Amino acid sequence: MFSTMQDGSLTIARILEQGSGPHGASAQVITWTGEGSRRRTYADVGRRAAQLAHALRGLGVTGDQRVGTFMWNNAEHLEVYLAVPAMGAVLHTLNIRLFPEQLVYVANHAEDEVVVVDTTLLPLFGKLLPELKTVRHVVVAGGGAAGLEAPQGVQVHDYEELLSGQPVEFDWPELDERSAAAMCYTSGTTANPKGVVYSHRSIYLHSMQVCMTDGMALSQADRALAIVPMFHAMSWGLPYAAFMVGASIVMPDRFLQPEPLAKMTAVERPTMAAAVPTIWQGVLQYLSANPHDVSSLSEVVVGGAACPLSLMKTFEEEYGITVLHAWGMTETSPLGSVSRAPAGTTGEEVWRYRASQGRLPAGVQARLIGDDDQVLPWDGESVGELEVRGPWIAASYYGDDDPEKFHDGWLRTGDVGHISPDGFLQLTDRAKDVIKSGGEWISSVDLENKVMGHPAVAEAMVIGVPDEKWSERPLVAVVLRDGQQVDAAELRDFLADSVAKWQLPEYWTFIDEAPKTSVGKFDKKRLRKQHADGGLDVTRLD
Repeated sequence: MFSTMQDGSLTIARILEQGSGPHGASAQVITWTGEGSRRRTYADVGRRAAQLAHALRGLGVTGDQRVGTFMWNNAEHLEVYLAVPAMGAVLHTLNIRLFPEQLVYVANHAEDEVVVVDTTLLPLFGKLLPELKTVRHVVVAGGGAAGLEAPQGVQVHDYEELLSGQPVEFDWPELDERSAAAMCYTSGTTANPKGVVYSHRSIYLHSMQVCMTDGMALSQADRALAIVPMFHAMSWGLPYAAFMVGASIVMPDRFLQPEPLAKMTAVERPTMAAAVPTIWQGVLQYLSANPHDVSSLSEVVVGGAACPLSLMKTFEEEYGITVLHAWGMTETSPLGSVSRAPAGTTGEEVWRYRASQGRLPAGVQARLIGDDDQVLPWDGESVGELEVRGPWIAASYYGDDDPEKFHDGWLRTGDVGHISPDGFLQLTDRAKDVIKSGGEWISSVDLENKVMGHPAVAEAMVIGVPDEKWSERPLVAVVLRDGQQVDAAELRDFLADSVAKWQLPEYWTFIDEAPKTSVGKFDKKRLRKQHADGGLDVTRLD
């Protein structure tokens, strides 16, 4: 027996029509310029997306060709986000922070034919262009197209000139909701980046989850500050979700430092924001010395790495801003969970929930896998590798077989942790970062968060290093706050009340800056290499 319900494809075109139609006059995309903002209504964005679609048709984009972007978060990038998948082509966001050889690899692997580039990124993109084998057209947003020297066979266009005179309406085609809409590549810290291809259906359902109360709870009453780059995991889904419900969105363009972020918050009054913890650590440090009115912010979402509880408490106590832990990855679109304490929770119990990665929603099935592939219970104690599946979870990589990553229809996340009976995920480490000392496991993430609770510490990284007696012991690399002083013995004493004695680190080093990946996560691989090469001044405490 079949239902009596109508079929309606879940596509980006539907999101585009909803945002530019019913919400067209009330919602805006606001792009920061450094000194102020430029504004565009969602209705304007819809009209310009139609003009872009017509222009791309004229450049030969007639099917599922890949259209790359090499752009910051701005209004033009949002127009490309909407127009390309809605017209039936495939959006490919190029991560500008990848190494040049990786950028060349992913553009060639995806077979990008058109790339839209911000003029401020032309010096970087120009060095890559001769190596991009399939690119036939480069579209420059923001002026300056004449300054790009293109190889033979590649045409360069000015974005505004390309749109000029094009019709402001487009007959968006009826598409199979399972067809490709957009693609992102992983950061590729240990091998070539891997391509994840999102469907229209997966993006649509993911956008709905972003707007749900157990997600980011985004609504038409919000003004979202999208700090997470649109070239990284689709800016955590904020652009599509905002357009779906008519929430205005503030785009910081290339101004991602603490000072402009504080200024644009004070001027544009966003109600929510999203970024990795290192961004918020910088903002907090800047605000302590340079007060700004950030009272419009009600919630900020953090992900990509564990957020220190001390940071969450400081934002709440000093600024009235709720910091929400979230978990996800490129392969999960990326939203996997958001940590909101259950209704009725009070006191310290709230912080126990808030410190977790959050409750897994209905759209994300999860299981924990222990030794010998045994499935572990959700008892809040059993620790195993997290595997997930669902309608916005990747089932494979594009053109790249990786059976180790996919297990009987589940995505192996590489994250290790436990899940409580009420569905809250607590990650304790990455599988590759867990420290095994004397046969017992030590969580590097737990130690990092506890060390960062010290008022003199800005950042802390923990890796396992060889030890003759215990096989492996934790090494703590500490970045101090400006003007602060503390030694290894004081920090170890600080940990003594909250860490088991056998877990207390003997090895400490102080560094000027924590090495990070292209997406702002701690790069422990680089720190391990520094240690192996003798590049760290390590203190051993007896």
